Amino acid sequence: MAAGQSSIKKDDSVLVIAGRDRGKRGRVLRMTPGKGGGSVVVEGVNLIKRHTKPNPQKNVKGGIVERETSMNAAKVQLVCPQCGEPTRIGHQWLEDGRKVRICRKCEGVVDK
Repeated sequence: MAAGQSSIKKDDSVLVIAGRDRGKRGRVLRMTPGKGGGSVVVEGVNLIKRHTKPNPQKNVKGGIVERETSMNAAKVQLVCPQCGEPTRIGHQWLEDGRKVRICRKCEGVVDK
C-alpha cells in the first residue's frame, strides 16, 4: 500500500487492539491520513476531558466536556460486517473494474 493510505475508512466498525481501551468496539467518526497509517477518531473510545468556557453566541454551556480524541490507526482493527470478526484487510478487483476491500477470514466484500 502506498505511504499515507490506510485500510480503515470513515463509518467502519473497528476493534481497539492496543492501549487503555483495548477490547472496545466503535465506529470511525474521522480518519486522518498520515505516516504510519494515520490517525482515527473512534466513537466512545479514547475519551478526554476538556474544560470549556461558556459562549452564549454559539449556545455553548461551560463546564467539563468529555469527548473522543484521535488515536493511531495501527491500534485499531477492522470488524468484518459479514462475519463480525476483527480481521485483516485484503484488496480485490471485481469484474466491473472496481477495487474493493475484502475480509481475510471469510473472503467477504467489506465495501458497500
